[in-house]
Amino acid sequence: MCGICGFNWKDENLGKLMADTLKHRGPDDEGFYFDENVSLGHRRLSIIDLEKGHQPIHNEDKSIWIVYNGEIYNYLELRKDLENKHKFYTNSDTEVIIHAYEEYGFDCLNKFNGMWAFCIYDKNKNLLFLSRDRFGVKPLYYFFDGKNFIFASEIKAILQHNIKRTPNEDLIFDYLMYNIVDHTDETFFKEIKKIPKGHIAIFEIKEKELKIERYWTLKSGKEKEDKEKIRNIFLDSIRLRLRSDVPVGSCLSGGIDSSSIVCALAGMIDNKNIKTFSAVFPGKDIDESEYIKEVIEKTNIKANFTSPSGNDLMKDIMKLVYYQEEPFIGPEVYTQFRVMELAHEKGLKVLLDGQGGDEILAGYVYFFGYYFKELLKKGKILTLLREIYSYYKNHKSFYGIVAMLYLFLPYFFKTYIFQRRNNYMDKSFMNKYQKESTYLKDLIDANSLNDSLLKHFEYKLEHLLKFEDRNSMAFSIETRLPFLDYRLVEYLFSLPSSSKIKDGETKFVFRNAMDGILPDKILQRQSKFGFETPGNEWIKLPEISEFIRNILNSKSFKERGYFDVKYIKKIFKNKDNQGFVKHNGEVIWKVILLELWFRMFIDKQNEKFKGVW
Repeated sequence: MCGICGFNWKDENLGKLMADTLKHRGPDDEGFYFDENVSLGHRRLSIIDLEKGHQPIHNEDKSIWIVYNGEIYNYLELRKDLENKHKFYTNSDTEVIIHAYEEYGFDCLNKFNGMWAFCIYDKNKNLLFLSRDRFGVKPLYYFFDGKNFIFASEIKAILQHNIKRTPNEDLIFDYLMYNIVDHTDETFFKEIKKIPKGHIAIFEIKEKELKIERYWTLKSGKEKEDKEKIRNIFLDSIRLRLRSDVPVGSCLSGGIDSSSIVCALAGMIDNKNIKTFSAVFPGKDIDESEYIKEVIEKTNIKANFTSPSGNDLMKDIMKLVYYQEEPFIGPEVYTQFRVMELAHEKGLKVLLDGQGGDEILAGYVYFFGYYFKELLKKGKILTLLREIYSYYKNHKSFYGIVAMLYLFLPYFFKTYIFQRRNNYMDKSFMNKYQKESTYLKDLIDANSLNDSLLKHFEYKLEHLLKFEDRNSMAFSIETRLPFLDYRLVEYLFSLPSSSKIKDGETKFVFRNAMDGILPDKILQRQSKFGFETPGNEWIKLPEISEFIRNILNSKSFKERGYFDVKYIKKIFKNKDNQGFVKHNGEVIWKVILLELWFRMFIDKQNEKFKGVW
């Protein structure tokens, strides 16, 4: 994993300043290319071809150059096809990209299995060719004002230029109202955008024209359910992601996804060499130690644990805001941050992780609502009743039924419920942006479970990928995601809804595919936590309470224009009462984190960043 940056004129000092802000992404090496048309910078985290993988990398006659962040897992197979026509001077996947581009043009992307964000400088065609992977695992941001084109792996590198920083209030509204970020190609900085996932950007250097096009679209199809095929693709996905010249470990939460990765991994390499990293909260309802223990006993791996505390968060909170560089939803992000820190302390550079499994296999409980709605609309009443019975039997909850009823409500009533739930927002701000926001309609307007999964891939997955990228890169760690192998994703999306949810269980077909690999207790698990934290409890700690109180009483917070300050103070005042529910804590954390982002990135317009906190 690395950090890349560049712009469409020559300035060696500015290019190096941009690269310096990305040092945490690539502490092992730096490299640059400058000519009269462009400045390209790279910070390297050495994982493949440790000796000769220095970037930027060029083709045989040095007419094409590349800076690249990511991994092309099938690069060895692609290289075999390219060696007949091209001369390689490294053993890296980076050089495979540049020769694939020479051979196949922009269509080279369709041959890649991996995660990537890169910029190719083609001197022959006088253009910059930029691309992000299919799912947006790797970030790539840009600024373009019709004259100057600037790109980078992180926003803070672009902010090394003298660019005005205007808060994007459309995104601030969606963040406060719907708990969502990274659902459009915009950022919280009005002037800076993202290259969208599954897209390319072509910048014509002479004409100063920027064109962005989609190269890949996820579609649902019709395939027969084959658990052996699922198992084989999943195992091959892990094998490919073990290609590395440094040791590979794994995150382990105790859920089906990460447990499947670790148990499969134990069948591929020596168990003594496998290190896993987990967050646990002994004595808390969210603790998953009992499930993690099942995996440890089955695999005999070397398990490592961290237990984040509220006091730890107070020490790290500004560091976390700095590395995330856009507002995030709550302290749950900090749990993952600490897992990555632990892995770094143990000397790991590469971790596997289960991100994406819930989105392709309907892992969230509210997906039952979409499935029940689909069954009802198709008139499958007996199947619906059977599934509702099985759902209640497994989960002892009516949540899935309530979710279905919500989906049948008129749109105006759906938005009204959100407004009532979020009455901590300033009413004039809410009324101004409610009509402009399309997020809720875009997300929930689905007629089937598969439709809703497609929408989640489009609008909800990327913010989780962004959180993970920033958390891992803060500690110079590359995370690899076996569930986001495009072969597995495309096949699972071609299966009917009943393959994902059946007999009151999520991930039905995958559970069957993992039978014999996973411990029975994991296979039968119905609960789900993710990276949870006891956020409401932390708010009550004296140090955190005083920190929050000072922010709520500050002049800057009162003048933002986004909040009903009196209402928020009332919620906070009741933090020690029994009526202080989880949603109240989420509100407090959300407004505090937004305010901290403003103070670090917006209020100090001329603040430059050094790269490592």
